[in-house]
Parts: sequence; C-alpha cells; structure tokens
Amino acid sequence: MKNLEAKNIVKEMGELSIKLLKAAETLTEIEEVDVGTAPKELVYETDKVKLYHYKQEGKVTCEIPVVMVYALVNRYYMLDLQPDRSIVRNLLSNGMDLYIIDWGYPTNADRYLTMDDYVNGYLNDCVDYVSKSTGHEKINLMGICQGGTFCAIYSAIYPEKVKNLVTLVTPIDFSTNEGLLFNWAKNLNVDALIDCYGVIPGDFLNAGFLMLMPFTLNITKYMGMLDLMQDKERLLNFIRMEKWIFDSPAQAGEALRQFIKDLYQENKLVKGELMVGEKQVDLKKVTAPLLNIYAIADHIVPPVSTKPLNDLVGSTDKELYEFKGGHIGVFVGSKSQKELAPSISQWLHDRSNGSKKTTKAEKE
Repeated sequence: MKNLEAKNIVKEMGELSIKLLKAAETLTEIEEVDVGTAPKELVYETDKVKLYHYKQEGKVTCEIPVVMVYALVNRYYMLDLQPDRSIVRNLLSNGMDLYIIDWGYPTNADRYLTMDDYVNGYLNDCVDYVSKSTGHEKINLMGICQGGTFCAIYSAIYPEKVKNLVTLVTPIDFSTNEGLLFNWAKNLNVDALIDCYGVIPGDFLNAGFLMLMPFTLNITKYMGMLDLMQDKERLLNFIRMEKWIFDSPAQAGEALRQFIKDLYQENKLVKGELMVGEKQVDLKKVTAPLLNIYAIADHIVPPVSTKPLNDLVGSTDKELYEFKGGHIGVFVGSKSQKELAPSISQWLHDRSNGSKKTTKAEKE
C-alpha cells in the first residue's frame, strides 16, 4: 500500500512538473496583452478627460451618433476587451457611429472635482462636441453602470440634447439592501474617508469590490491556473480580464462624496431631491425613448435598483430588457455578443432613423 501511495505521489509530481514547464513556455510566448483594440481616434480633450471616435470600417446606417459613458471606477475598455468579446465591435458591425468617453486617471489635483464637473462639465462638453461636429441637435446616450446613472441625470437636465437613452446595469434606486455594496455604502463614513485621502486610491476601492465575492474572485478563479496556462489563448483571455480588474483609477473625492451620500445613503435621485451643481434633477423630465437593461444575476447592481427607472422617467417609449447573466457578462458574455448588442443596435436604428418597428426586446 505504501509503495502504491509513493508511486502515485511520484506520478503526480511528474505531471505537475510537466504542467509547470508548459506554463512557463506559454508565458514566454506572451509579449504584450492587448485590450481595447478597436481602431479609434482622439477627437476632443479637456483636462484628463478624452473623447474618442471609433473608426467605422463599414457603412454607418444609424443616423444619430452614440456617446458611450462608462463608470468612473475601472476602465472603459471592458466594452472592447478583446475582438471576439467586444460590444464596441459588435455595434460598429451593425452600422453604429460610436464615441466613448475616457474619464482618465484622477490625481491629487482633481480632489475637488464634483458631480457637477462630471455631468454639467465634462459630459456636457463631450455631447456638445459630438452634436456640433455631426450636425445633430440630439445625440444617443448609452450609459453603463455608474455611467448610466450620469446619463439618466444628464437626460433629465438636458432633455433637448438627448435623442435616445440606453442604460445598462445602472443603479437608480439606492434604497435596496440587496448586495454587500449597497449595505457597505450606506454605512460608510464617507466624510472621514475623503477628508483623510482627498483622492481615493483605486486599489482601496478595488479591494472592496473583490470582497463582494471573496472566494470566487480571490481563490476559486486561481485554482485551475496551471491547466489554463497551458493554452495561450485561454491564458490571454484570463490576463486581459485581470488587467481590467486591477486597472482601477483613483476617485475624485468630492464627486465620490456626493455620489455616496446623496445617492447610496439618502436616495435623492429617486426622491427628486438631487442637486447637481445648480440643477435639480427630476427624472420625469427625461422624455427620450429609454431602453433599460438589467442583469438577473448582477451582484454589483441588483435588478431591483435598475428597474425602477422606467417608472420614474417621463418617457412614453420605454422598455425593460432582461439579460440572463451577471454584471460582467453584460459586456463580455457570449450571449451579450449574440443577442444583447444586436438588440441594442436594432432598438437605436428604429428610433434614430425615423420609423419605429417592433424589436425583440418589445416582443419579450
């Protein structure tokens, strides 16, 4: 019996050594990890904020351009993580004219930037640039996560500038206690945090996000690394995701202070009490057609926080789209590429080119 156990140990050690050698060979073949590779050009820049215009290799068939707005946390290239998992490339292939905002990496010089600066300043400047350069008085807005919250706020303040509004996994009603993030934010002493740091380090926030699912995000996904590392393409996909996860910009203190206190802790957006600069935000003033997308397995922004937007806006053309997946799956999942992105494209085409047709989202 002891001889058998020893033989098994030797066998396993031999297999492990082979895996380690193969993994090392695979790693040496990787020179650079490419993310966000869809061709684009910088068309507008102010402070650390940049506006990019994606190059359309085919024909633009949607008349109204789309400005994509990502969250301040993490980086926008999640929407173009790799060629076969790219909402950006998918929308481009469906004839969309796409722009995207890069919020940049705040430094200590940006500690006093507020939500007013981001919404009435940077976002409004980008919308005005696209409107002026394309000749359209109204443009399409597509907001993701916190970027969707900003787009909803913007659409309430400037309804005359928004043709259509698409929101993806967007927090709106912050009264829910579903999910650790909402519970933590409600009980966070944000004044002490920001008065101490000024600009909140990206690593500090990222550690909190990883703790939302500690075993899955910190242990389980690394347990099969040796097997995964023997396949170059699978390893590249894994590294791209890891790069995005840990590429966390710092957060301007005053903007984060208001977002947590006024939204997470006091739910002022839903109550109609939110002030962004000198502008009061009344979601009933959102009149643009709305496509509101939520993910049923979202552990960061639960559906109960997203879905109320449809009841709060003044739009008469408004739809809820249920995505059968999680928060990240909305961007990189195979179902996102096959179903969600084409549905968004069709919905925008129908409302940007004049004639409104029945879409898949409406049928469901």
